[in-house]
Amino acid sequence: MKALCWEGVGKLAVRDVPEPTIQKDGDAIIRVRASSVCGSDLHLINGYLPAMREGDILGHEFMGEVVEVGPAVRNSRIGDRVVVGSGLACGGCWYCRTEQYSLCDNSNPQPDLTEKLWGHAPAGIIGYSQASGGFAGSHAEYVRVPYADVGVFPVPDGVPDDAVVFASDAMPTGWMAADFCALSGGEVVAVWGAGAVGQMAARSAQLLDAERVIVIDRLPERLAAAAARLGVETIDYSQVDALEALREMTGGRGPDACIEAVGMEAHGAGPTYGYDRVKQAVRLQSDRPTAVRQAILACRKGGTVSIVGVFSGFVDKFPLGAAMNKALVLRMGQMHAQRYIPMLLQRLVDGQIDPGYLTTHPMSLADGPRGYEIFEKKQDGCLRAVLHPA
Repeated sequence: MKALCWEGVGKLAVRDVPEPTIQKDGDAIIRVRASSVCGSDLHLINGYLPAMREGDILGHEFMGEVVEVGPAVRNSRIGDRVVVGSGLACGGCWYCRTEQYSLCDNSNPQPDLTEKLWGHAPAGIIGYSQASGGFAGSHAEYVRVPYADVGVFPVPDGVPDDAVVFASDAMPTGWMAADFCALSGGEVVAVWGAGAVGQMAARSAQLLDAERVIVIDRLPERLAAAAARLGVETIDYSQVDALEALREMTGGRGPDACIEAVGMEAHGAGPTYGYDRVKQAVRLQSDRPTAVRQAILACRKGGTVSIVGVFSGFVDKFPLGAAMNKALVLRMGQMHAQRYIPMLLQRLVDGQIDPGYLTTHPMSLADGPRGYEIFEKKQDGCLRAVLHPA
């Protein structure tokens, strides 16, 4: 079969690779119908998460059709149209039983690196490097999904492939970001990043009764999409000082909750951003915390900072004093897909969330390298390129 593979730092190619097979009784084989590029893939492609091997298949946000199941699978049938949570979960460990699925104890068969780096290993993730289990990704004609009864969900009729694909990752990540904010109604929520996750976080905050949502980015087409599709307020940080703008928009108090949906390659302005770029380039720090710093400084006293952008290692100039003295709540993590996907599928059916507009560039699998290029370089108004192996 054809698959989009990592060839080295900054290099991708479509290769012929063996088709996946059932390896354990709980596996399913999915024929991929739609598989989205994702900003966190760029960290892998560019070598900031140094656990890729040449030939690794990328892709973790996908939907498709069940073509084969192991003998223990009960919830999926051949021919089902399904969406798959990108994070894998066994369903039986303590973390899974408490619905903290991204922390599953059993789904990552290669925990050594992350145990040494982070103290404990989180769950496995499809197509997300050897550190996350070494599972082949979804930018392929077929993909093997372990623990199918826990992480494979039937897609309701009438929901297009290019919308439901985001129920795999961007939608549950955005919902968890807003859920972390513990909204009770009437709050002001600021979201850093107007990519797919940031826009889904903004919509989720609205559905959880935030009174105002403000989205911060520098790309006019993304800010325009957020304003037009979601009705949020926007700040272009390349034109104004985001912290000053937020203070003015909130009467000096600051947002009640701040969501960081950017991650370890955050952009910014000014000397601090230049400092971060240099230190990351020479590997004196692994991640750029530009947006995290702003979120902590902007948040009102006693507020919440929710971090769902991906970080891998160490950062410099972290404003711990501000977080402590302002009595902020910091919540962060990889999303618990299996907790949120069933609810989000129903909201898709009900029309409360419509992420289909995020698919600005539907493409063939053969065009995968070009899809990542225009996505990374923010060309042609690209929000997301979605690959269609068929």
